[in-house]
Amino acid sequence: MDLQRLDSYQGGAGPDFHEHVLHKIILLGDSGVGKTSLLVQFDQGKFIAGSFSATLGIGFTNKVVTVDGMRVKLQIWDTAGQERFRSVTHAYYRDAQALLLLYDITNKSSFDNIRAWLTEIHEYAQRDVVIMLLGNKADVSSERMIRSEDGEMLAREYGVPFMETSAKTGMNVELAFLAIAKELKYRAGRQADEPSFQIRDYVESQKKRPSCCSFL
Repeated sequence: MDLQRLDSYQGGAGPDFHEHVLHKIILLGDSGVGKTSLLVQFDQGKFIAGSFSATLGIGFTNKVVTVDGMRVKLQIWDTAGQERFRSVTHAYYRDAQALLLLYDITNKSSFDNIRAWLTEIHEYAQRDVVIMLLGNKADVSSERMIRSEDGEMLAREYGVPFMETSAKTGMNVELAFLAIAKELKYRAGRQADEPSFQIRDYVESQKKRPSCCSFL
């Protein structure tokens, strides 16, 4: 798998590289659910314990990933979860192609607030925005408050893909971002007669594989 920082990409733009296509992804969820840690794990492949204070406002990281032999540019925005920053982040919803909505499996209120987040998403985001629900901190199973089945049930109710992740171990982190990238790449290049790519079916099939965290 080819992961590069967009700002350090020096290669020539071949026919499979759509220079003008930039896909914007936003990480959402209550403060403390692990949005920044998830992004750092995907961006740098590491977990930095105890190093993050609450995100203030909003910031982003650019990444180039390779999906099915094609480079896809992702601009991933990390948002503040606190209520006082909510009006700031609303402004960024409108031009996002995808939203990763996180809760903490050890924090019941972060799960209970998912419906409120989804209400905001439907109010401020594009109608066809790709939404994925993530139950983060799956490595802290001894403190689990939310069953995986509860996450699955909520995701089915809203018709969105779901998986549990761990920013600490990296479990399903690449799969989450790259399933989104696969969907966005498909949407950008889809021909009218092509069958639609079903991200929920794809995620479920990948989760069932022994090496669910890898991406081919």
